[in-house]
Amino acid sequence: MEQHNIDLFNYVRRPSIEVSVGNKPLGGGNAIRIQSMTTTATADTEASARQAERIADAGGEYVRLTTQGVREAENLKNIADRMAADGYDVPLVADVHFNPNVADVAAVHADKVRINPGNYVDPARTFKQLEYTDEEYADELKKIEQRFVPFLNICRKNATAVRIGVNHGSLSDRIMSRYGDTPEGIVESCMEFLRICKRERFDNVVISIKASNTVVMVRSMRLLAAAMESEDMHFPLHLGVTEAGEGEDGRIKSAVGIGALLCDGIGDTIRVSLSEEPEAEIPVARHLVEYVTARAGHTMIPAMPYDGFNYVSPERRHTTAAGGIGGNNVPAVIMTETKHGKVPTTGDMKPEYIYVGSEIPAEMAEGVRYIADFDTYMNYISQHDNATAAEQKVFPIFPHTAMPFIGTVDAEVKFLVMQYGVCTEEYVACLKHHPEVVAVCMSNHRNRLGEQRALIHEMTRNGLKNPAVICQMYHHSADEKSDFQLEAAADMGALMFDGLCDGIWLMNNGTLPSGDICDTAFGILQAARLRTSKTEYISCPGCGRTLYDLRSTIARIKDATAHMKGLKIGIMGCIVNGPGEMADADYGYVGAGRGRISLYRRKECVAKNIPEAEAVERLLQLIEADGMKQQ
Repeated sequence: MEQHNIDLFNYVRRPSIEVSVGNKPLGGGNAIRIQSMTTTATADTEASARQAERIADAGGEYVRLTTQGVREAENLKNIADRMAADGYDVPLVADVHFNPNVADVAAVHADKVRINPGNYVDPARTFKQLEYTDEEYADELKKIEQRFVPFLNICRKNATAVRIGVNHGSLSDRIMSRYGDTPEGIVESCMEFLRICKRERFDNVVISIKASNTVVMVRSMRLLAAAMESEDMHFPLHLGVTEAGEGEDGRIKSAVGIGALLCDGIGDTIRVSLSEEPEAEIPVARHLVEYVTARAGHTMIPAMPYDGFNYVSPERRHTTAAGGIGGNNVPAVIMTETKHGKVPTTGDMKPEYIYVGSEIPAEMAEGVRYIADFDTYMNYISQHDNATAAEQKVFPIFPHTAMPFIGTVDAEVKFLVMQYGVCTEEYVACLKHHPEVVAVCMSNHRNRLGEQRALIHEMTRNGLKNPAVICQMYHHSADEKSDFQLEAAADMGALMFDGLCDGIWLMNNGTLPSGDICDTAFGILQAARLRTSKTEYISCPGCGRTLYDLRSTIARIKDATAHMKGLKIGIMGCIVNGPGEMADADYGYVGAGRGRISLYRRKECVAKNIPEAEAVERLLQLIEADGMKQQ
């Protein structure tokens, strides 16, 4: 088991050193910083300055700009001067890929320079299966050091910070050959550069690992934190889910990945990457940070992890299925019937169970089961004693105070509401005797994640294999849907990635429509790669490298493919991360040149440099030809 210094049950920020980024230091005791990236051409001083100012006005604390060449790197000075004349003093970050010479120039003009280890010295990822002897591998590392150290010296001279930013989609073939497409390979790509920084005593460094796959992103960041700890490194961390998409799906996906780490105290700056205007990212990031950090100083949760739990590489907790929940089943969705709209009972996003409290409906939807309060259930059963088990559609739920009554009820599945702190001996004896009981884990603690985690760890330490449904309660009105989605996704993230979630039950004491709550539950499960219920779009946020009108293209592709359940479609502005980040997508649409598009089937480019005007239709033709179109 990898060593880590994360407190699984109590919110504490991971200690890190302070890094100087212009006038806004990062890490150490500083607040979690918020940032975004421009989508303008960096050679366009006026447009870039105006957009950077809008990001700053929205609350962005750093602004990143793409710097493809020396001209763009040098123009950072003009952009900074223009902003200063307007009264803005926001640190600017240069984003460099492929050309280390550009990084050298940018280090003179920017407050921070991001380099990508996957293409800083190594050639771009080509998906070739190359082999390196130990001697050849060591020679490649020497080449990196020879090129990287002069860059660090320029940064030292100019007080410029460095972000070592690894993208899952742009790992070098050298790393791929030795480690494969794994979190271990991603982390080693970081560590190679960090070890050079440590040897050179260059500490002004921030690290990020990003992926469009939230599972890869979270596991890699957990592993990186553990790897740095083992080598006595304490650099601050930058969090983000790359190519998250747009709208509600993009927000949920970002919150699931970023929130899972923030809730464990990991992260010193975040960027929410949405395929929208950059300033739209800032309120999302701000709400996430404020929601999570508000739990600081909470009442201590005394708990212990169960033996065998591996935080760095967790596996799903072993459970015995009950009523279609747990075991090898995908996580179930439970909904509460409210007066604010009907719960969906048809389609791909209908819940497995609907809680109806004390009012069992006269007519029940096909394919949906119902949960009723145990006393209501007892009355219902007494009136329907001829129903066979196969016909039974209503099941009881018990508060923990009613545990003695569980044995008096005959049902395929029963639900028991539990909180950490309930008498352990009592519930362990009950659940061991009743494998048909599903634990509904609730919490009113300020750090609900820690308390729900503590309960499931305690259950597992005591040998229980009952499934666990995570139940979360919120208080939002209909116009606060985005806040509800961000908070629920952040609270659920770590529990899902830990393998502790057999079901999700979101409740809201407010006017939020039931359909929105249900859609959010399914969206959270899909974002965590636990259950697929609709088409997934892996789309980048756009930047100065984007080679076509990204947002209108996303809208056209979504409109034409939204009915294709289970399909993953990548929509990428350029080649930098294109084929890599969408490697697990079924199809990809990638900018290849101005007005030109290349189409991919998984990792294979199947159509190069086709005119943009034809590209969406050609993509649909490709999908149809493969027989993927759903009726």
